[in-house]
Amino acid sequence: MSFAKQLHAGYSRRIFNIDKKKTEDFIDSLFRFIFFLEYNGCADFSQIESRLDSFKVQFEEILRSAVDGAKMDSSLFFDTFPTVYKALEDDARYIFENDPAAQSVEEVKFSYPGFFAIAVYRLAHELVRHGVQLIPRIWTEYAHSKTGIDIHPGAEIGKNFFIDHGTGIVIGETTVIGNNVKLYQGVTLGALSVTKELQNKKRHPTIEDNVVIYANATILGGQTVIGKDSLIGGNVWITESVASNSVVFHKGLVTVRNKLPVNEPINFII
Repeated sequence: MSFAKQLHAGYSRRIFNIDKKKTEDFIDSLFRFIFFLEYNGCADFSQIESRLDSFKVQFEEILRSAVDGAKMDSSLFFDTFPTVYKALEDDARYIFENDPAAQSVEEVKFSYPGFFAIAVYRLAHELVRHGVQLIPRIWTEYAHSKTGIDIHPGAEIGKNFFIDHGTGIVIGETTVIGNNVKLYQGVTLGALSVTKELQNKKRHPTIEDNVVIYANATILGGQTVIGKDSLIGGNVWITESVASNSVVFHKGLVTVRNKLPVNEPINFII
């Protein structure tokens, strides 16, 4: 079989006909429209209405191109906008109030990769709630490619979510995150093992309210719960639950180099 025939056979077996680039462009444009109205020439009410109608037409086309989107009423997505918009405004405010480097809420919206990743996640999660899987994955992987932040759209995340810096953060599909949670770069909320048999089971941890997790901490397992008001230090590795109001940290050892015993392995030369 020629390569062209192989490609055609593969195309014939596809169960969807979605345009990935158009789907990515849609969520990017929608984000800019929602938060930068005055910079897109849409400050007038009639212009906003007209642009929203345009987005609805585009979304309907994208939704119908995904086999699992055909069963969803597209208006449901736009009906959730007031709630999602309020949640994102609260996220932006919370980030501003907790980051000493932020000069304004507008700066957070315009430039913070964490806010963009959260916004795309919250919009994508609304589709997951209505049984659509492929489009949310395309959206969140697009955000991942732009920010280095990987949030599965199936995760459940409460209000006032703060991601600082963000690069390298991974939040798995069955993660549950409460309210007022702060994550720093490199945090992994993952599974203890990755096998297909665990599909549809809770594989990722639960993070309760008011928890702070510092850089490069790794928290694994579907039964692992980080209790509310806990502080998880940088570089820790956690696979068991932590009680509320806990402080978990990695204790480093600092030794003056010229005082090390000569038989210490660190002195071996290879």
